[in-house]
Amino acid sequence: MRPLIAPRRAAVPRRDPAPSRWAYRLQRFMLTPHLRAALRVGLPTFALFAAALLYLADDARRGALVQVFTDLRQKFEQRPEFMVTLASVEGCSKDLAEAVRARLGVTLPQSSFDLDLDAVRARVEELDAVKSAELRVRSGGVLQVLVTERDPVAVWRTDDGLTLVDDTGHRVAGLHTRSDRPDLPLIAGPGADAATAEALDILAAAGPLAPRIRGLVRIGERRWDIVLDRDQRILLPASNPIRALERLLALDHAQSILQRDLLTVDLRLDARPTLRLTPFALTELRRAKGIDTVETDL
Repeated sequence: MRPLIAPRRAAVPRRDPAPSRWAYRLQRFMLTPHLRAALRVGLPTFALFAAALLYLADDARRGALVQVFTDLRQKFEQRPEFMVTLASVEGCSKDLAEAVRARLGVTLPQSSFDLDLDAVRARVEELDAVKSAELRVRSGGVLQVLVTERDPVAVWRTDDGLTLVDDTGHRVAGLHTRSDRPDLPLIAGPGADAATAEALDILAAAGPLAPRIRGLVRIGERRWDIVLDRDQRILLPASNPIRALERLLALDHAQSILQRDLLTVDLRLDARPTLRLTPFALTELRRAKGIDTVETDL
């Protein structure tokens, strides 16, 4: 017979819910911000990077990808709004404008992305008559060239011919004959172009003597001679030539020195100006002083 009371089962030990020491450490490690960011961002990024490297490892696929971007760039740069179709030259004479257009070296129409404005400006500024140039691409596909032209202020005579120079002595253009620019003063001699500014100051200080001046000659690249009509010449000092000229003008105003028969007036020594008479005037002066001027044949 079975007993009426069932036997008791053995008690099953309850599982402890607390994690083990290693499980606890693993959970704490997984909760660190750096690891979570690495798993959320770093791992997908690494996967994409690895996939891209695997795709680009093939030369054919890499070339096709480069060609796609090249075609897109060309289509963008060749859009009508980026094309330059005209060149406008402003701020200079008609002849210089034609020379500037020939100097541009740009084949139109052309994309504005293909234009090297710095190189074009450098080519334009190589022209003697161009002082400076400014280039910009305007709306409507117009390349605008703003030119500052050099203004000739003197004619420089050399062994090679006549040259127009500006106030800095820079060459502007060649000149066929002196009569082409009679309005400009004449300078001559080696180094005269580098001292053009000083020559202009001397001419400005000449005052009433200016109508008689035929030109200025640079001597030894250090000083000036003023050449007047009647073959007269004024030798200016290397230093303070304007002050020496003003002293001569004051003397001429008082005694009319330059109206006499003189060949040269030497002002190189401030303390002792020297006058050189013409042969006729020298003979008459000797006669006036009773000096025998009879010439003897040797």
